Amino acid sequence: MSAIKTIFKRELSSYFATPVAYVFLVIFLLLSGLLTFWIGRWFESGQATLMGFFSFHPWLYLVLMPAIAMRMWAEERNTGSIELLLTLPVTLRDAVIAKFLAAWVFAGVALILTFPMWFLVNYLGEPDNGVIFASYIGSWLMAGAFLSIGACMSAATRSQVIAFVLTVVVGLFFLFFGLIQVFGGEGWLVDTAAGLGFITHFNSIAKGVLDLRDIIFFLAVIAVFLAATMVVIELKKAD
Repeated sequence: MSAIKTIFKRELSSYFATPVAYVFLVIFLLLSGLLTFWIGRWFESGQATLMGFFSFHPWLYLVLMPAIAMRMWAEERNTGSIELLLTLPVTLRDAVIAKFLAAWVFAGVALILTFPMWFLVNYLGEPDNGVIFASYIGSWLMAGAFLSIGACMSAATRSQVIAFVLTVVVGLFFLFFGLIQVFGGEGWLVDTAAGLGFITHFNSIAKGVLDLRDIIFFLAVIAVFLAATMVVIELKKAD
């Protein structure tokens, strides 16, 4: 646990050590506001809700979470510091978990900075704060799922650009699965595919119900891709 804590602190502080982190936060906030107030026409809707705000999160995360995750392991491999990290008295599992948690907390910071929108909607009306709270939890869980995919893709290459592109491609599949029922079709195969979609489970949580099945889904995706990350790193040791 101490090893995870040490690496976690190092990784989290590294995000804020350069202006890139602050640029990312500004971009995230600007895009969130732009999509909500301009594209989503929030003021024109006349409803005290953040449904429009959260509806854009899957697509924001498709681009922004890979941008966070792409340096997670690709940079370590490119600079050769991964060999040094793995020679320290720390297990590969601890290193993978710590790096992921640091990225997830950083994503959480970006999400917390949108809280003024929550205050605004309460000032202008009487929203269902339980629904908004559940939506924030679901959004953070979905961000973690995207980041775990990014961690695995980052471990597979030395190039941050390639890691970014691979994460976007894989993320698109998970978003597409969530939309498959919208395009029509029925049957167990369609239902199974839809059950693998991020949007399916996120929309379920965003309705205000923290269903254990939706939470387990996102945690399972995180666990599977972090396990895959460890496998990829082991296979890439010889590179």
